[in-house]
Amino acid sequence: MSRASLAVERKILHLLHGRKTRNNLREIHAHFIRQCLHQSNQILSHFVSVCGHLNKMDYASLVFLQTHSPNILLFNSMVKGYSLNGPFEEAVTLFSSMKTHWIFPDEYTFSPLLKACSGLCDVRIGQCIHGEVIRSGFELFGSVRVGILELYGTNGRMEEAKKVFDGMSKRDVIIWNLMIRGFCKRGDVDLGLSLFRQMSERSVVSWNSMISYLAQSGRHSEALALFQEMKLEFEPDEATVVIVLPICAHLGAVDIGQWIHSYAESSKLYRKVVSVGNALVDFYSKCGNLETALQVFKDMPCKNIVSWNTMISGLAFNGRGELGVELFEQMMNDGERPNDATFIGVLTCCAHAGLLEKGQELFALMSTNYHIDPKLEHYGCMVDLLSRSGCVKMAYDLIRSMHILPNATLWGSLLSACRTYGELELAELAVKELINLEPWNSGNYVLLSNIYAEEGRWDEVEKIRLLMREKSVKKAMGQSVTR
Repeated sequence: MSRASLAVERKILHLLHGRKTRNNLREIHAHFIRQCLHQSNQILSHFVSVCGHLNKMDYASLVFLQTHSPNILLFNSMVKGYSLNGPFEEAVTLFSSMKTHWIFPDEYTFSPLLKACSGLCDVRIGQCIHGEVIRSGFELFGSVRVGILELYGTNGRMEEAKKVFDGMSKRDVIIWNLMIRGFCKRGDVDLGLSLFRQMSERSVVSWNSMISYLAQSGRHSEALALFQEMKLEFEPDEATVVIVLPICAHLGAVDIGQWIHSYAESSKLYRKVVSVGNALVDFYSKCGNLETALQVFKDMPCKNIVSWNTMISGLAFNGRGELGVELFEQMMNDGERPNDATFIGVLTCCAHAGLLEKGQELFALMSTNYHIDPKLEHYGCMVDLLSRSGCVKMAYDLIRSMHILPNATLWGSLLSACRTYGELELAELAVKELINLEPWNSGNYVLLSNIYAEEGRWDEVEKIRLLMREKSVKKAMGQSVTR
């Protein structure tokens, strides 16, 4: 290649990897076509790699299909792109295509290929690729071993993962973390914790993951104790803060949460990372300290939609519905576009504050102005609002008009309102729907029986008893509160 061609190639590579220029893929593509470099595997492999990072694999595929003699570099870039973005089966198809071109895979083929296999539902394909790895002699390469462990761990095949793990003479932190994640995701948190304790070296990711797995399995006290232990060895990062603050809120560990707040401020995490501010707002809201939650929210240098949603929901949770609606309106004025979670929060505010007309207005606004289809949660908020306001018939009509099937929670909310406001006819309809949804729940039959008894309809009471016998539904035994 001439000096002039090398200079052009360097310029194109500079454009592809420049932070300000890499998004201009079409212009870069046109440029190297004009320079007659459209068959350069060197250029094309970098071009495809950038497409993969920008999630533009359709474009990468079109370019790849026009290449006359793709080499291993270009194939690897394509496989990696599909492993990052999917569809994952395309990576496997490309691997098969390599053989028809008499191109032999290397470690940079197998590593992303195994990652793609982890995303497929069929683990058998991954096992076939594992066999190819062994036959090709790449099973001892570090990145490939990581891929094999991730394949089996992601699919819950921990026995196979353990065999690979046991056969390793050297295990780095990534390998240990993958094994711990695999066992914990399968529900073997004790085994994951045992492996964690065996690690001679841990990263902050190791600590964060183990704390998170304990919390997810309901072992909040152990998770918090592990965090206290972590502080002796590592400084918490933003992920630690986001993981631990909900644990503090759940346990009511206000002092530890306040320590995290102080640490987040001194380490500037609070100013740099928006998710840390969101976690603090959520923590103080759940602890009932709205004053501090609002102050944190106000002081956040940067807010996203999650910030607004968290604060609005926190106000609803603490019975400050009117203030939540005001915050929603401020959010609109600031130009932030609400999402479906925003409307769940603000409609809950309306329900708790009894703002019937405002709730109806916002519920209509959600569909007409923002094209958000109501979900069960939105209908639940509206049924709750209408029921609290005594508009039981309107709540029933709303449930009947839904474009999705109502669940037991909705009918249960309506039933509660019916009993409060003496709407026995609607209560009967609601209980019948509950029986259809939960035929095993004896409480629903008892409720219907009680409604009939209140009206003196003893024949119907007897029918309910017979129906329970036919369906083998047993009445739950009452228990003393002192038991």
